[in-house]
Amino acid sequence: MKMDSTKSIVLVAHDNKKKELIEWVKKNEKAFQKHSFYATGTTGRLVNQETALSVQLLQSGPLGGDQQLGALISENKIDILIFFWDPLEAQPHDPDVKALIRLAAVWNIPVACNLSTADFILSSPHFAGEYNRKVEDYSTHNNRKV
Repeated sequence: MKMDSTKSIVLVAHDNKKKELIEWVKKNEKAFQKHSFYATGTTGRLVNQETALSVQLLQSGPLGGDQQLGALISENKIDILIFFWDPLEAQPHDPDVKALIRLAAVWNIPVACNLSTADFILSSPHFAGEYNRKVEDYSTHNNRKV
């Protein structure tokens, strides 16, 4: 599956990581100008307030935003998932977060769960250019007899 040079990027952060994500986005705002963005509720509002980027807002994660993002991933509408999650804080929607990360793995999209990985994705030559992402052929799974 071909990723264009203009990427659809998801921005998500748990409460304790929102400030870190916003600072990272602000630091890299120039590199993000040609891309499109989706985000869960509060994170997206903060990005919209703190930057000149335009972010399509979804529900807050615990209210279904993670599931909305998962649907977008499964529809091949997302190229990159940037999700600064807090590994030390229990989240009421952990099953939704796990499902979101699983869908990113199923559809083979890059995922950053922390600042270092986000920097690596952003600095990759594939970020600004086209990329042929390998996606498994799930037709046998979809056509199986039950």
